[in-house]
Amino acid sequence: MTATRQVEVTRPEKVLFPDDSITKQDLVDYYLGISPLMLPHLKDRPITMFRYPDGIGGKAWVHKDRPDYFPDWINHYLVPKEGGTVDHVLCDDAETLAYLANQACITPHVWLSRVDKLQNPDRLVFDLDPAQDDFAAVRGAAFWLKELLDELELPSLPMTTGSRGLHVVVKLDRRADFDAVREFARDVAEVLAAQHPAALTTEARKAKRGDRLYLDVARNGYSQTTVAPFAVRALPSAPVAAPLDWSRLEDRKLHARTYTLHSPPPSDPWVDTMLKGRGKSLGAARKRLSGL
Repeated sequence: MTATRQVEVTRPEKVLFPDDSITKQDLVDYYLGISPLMLPHLKDRPITMFRYPDGIGGKAWVHKDRPDYFPDWINHYLVPKEGGTVDHVLCDDAETLAYLANQACITPHVWLSRVDKLQNPDRLVFDLDPAQDDFAAVRGAAFWLKELLDELELPSLPMTTGSRGLHVVVKLDRRADFDAVREFARDVAEVLAAQHPAALTTEARKAKRGDRLYLDVARNGYSQTTVAPFAVRALPSAPVAAPLDWSRLEDRKLHARTYTLHSPPPSDPWVDTMLKGRGKSLGAARKRLSGL
């Protein structure tokens, strides 16, 4: 997608990934190129910007509030919080993606809900976090989780995080609020961990996990965020979060960092389910879960 508004890239030669000689211009070009696939997953969702003004070797700046110097044409939304509001950026066009990249926002994170119904997420996320950099363990856990979700009649899809793990995502109908969604996700995780106690855990404390993979459901809380599909991660080789279908995950050569800024996914296998498909209700799924 070509931006219709000219976005000036300041210091385009600035190196953001020193080991790979990836510059700010490279980052901007990537986000402009991937924008047709990425923007539908960002639209109307509050953005949290993970910025690296000194490159990935420098300190990360987690930026939620829209700075005053951002141009007026960038959409934004005042999100209520205790004692005030947070003015979140909304990334609805290629120009905004390019502008954020120019601000050294390497990794945009997004809410699981949209601004027209902030309290009710339309996606449920299980974050599969391995104790070691062991993607075989992640793959195995993902297929166990898929089998359980299939029993609950909840279609799901995986996404590599670009780091070590995997997200398994379910599209929801937005009837349940964040508290109900997180409680349901926690119950599913506990059932799965009980089925595979030697391999999986829901223990939040790292010291008690041992070598087991952690089933993290904390991202399903209000105001929590998750890495956006197709986002670049601030790691060597500039890996990207890649939406997959389940058949792609069967490839044993695949790992969490297979796709990169220089070799991104060629298409979006989530379109029919996550973008066009109808979301699922958790009511019937909870009854099925209770019967297990």
